[in-house]
Amino acid sequence: MTTTELINQIRKKKSFLCIGLDVDLNKIPQHLLKEEDPIFAFNKAIIDATHHLCVAYKPNTAFYEAYGLKGWKALEKTIKYINEKHPEIFTIADAKRGDIGNTSTMYAQAFFEDLAFDSVTVAPYMGKDSVEPFLAFENKHTILLALTSNAGAFDFQTKTVDGKELYKQVLETSKTWKNSENLMYVVGATKAEYLADIREIVPDSFLLVPGVGAQGGNLQDVCKYGMSENVGLLINSSRGIIYASGGEDFAAAAASKAEALQKEMAVELG
Repeated sequence: MTTTELINQIRKKKSFLCIGLDVDLNKIPQHLLKEEDPIFAFNKAIIDATHHLCVAYKPNTAFYEAYGLKGWKALEKTIKYINEKHPEIFTIADAKRGDIGNTSTMYAQAFFEDLAFDSVTVAPYMGKDSVEPFLAFENKHTILLALTSNAGAFDFQTKTVDGKELYKQVLETSKTWKNSENLMYVVGATKAEYLADIREIVPDSFLLVPGVGAQGGNLQDVCKYGMSENVGLLINSSRGIIYASGGEDFAAAAASKAEALQKEMAVELG
């Protein structure tokens, strides 16, 4: 998917909502455990109920890998279902990969070619040659971890090296990499006060922003400091939407939570 296509969807739906599909069998409604593939059954119901309210879905691959082959099969079925039924929706493999060049190439093939995701999250710590293999894929996007929403982000990401915070050095350096126009960045909603500085460095790039909802991030603050001329934001909510109810009404409850966020976004879009 091209960036222009993503922007068009945002304008059409008046939404820049990304729904995280982080499926925990201990949290999904218990009646689904009787299904042949409870993970996919849960995802399908969530997708069917919310696809008109969001522009992206983000499965965190750890929640599938934890269940071995059956989990990976469920991920495969989920992404295939989205691509076939709702090809206009942007898909994110939240895999946080990043390794030496030939390994990164294989990771990129796995997510971009085999599973046909539009994007994948990547850790920048190993530098250029670990990220450029992902950037080489046309109309695919690499979402680089820049400033994350977890408490431990302050251990390294905001430390000053040679007078500049590390996350700013990551942003600036990444712009010099080949095909850097295919980069997006993860910036946590709980770090909204940093967004103005981030926009000084990457004024037009899309930012994937987790942390709204269960982690306490504020949508209005994120939009105030982070929205670009072409919106440039994908606001992710996972637990706050998909686990809105543990009963048989779980999909309707998820849709209600998603709609509430979508309406807030429509106001921000004007």
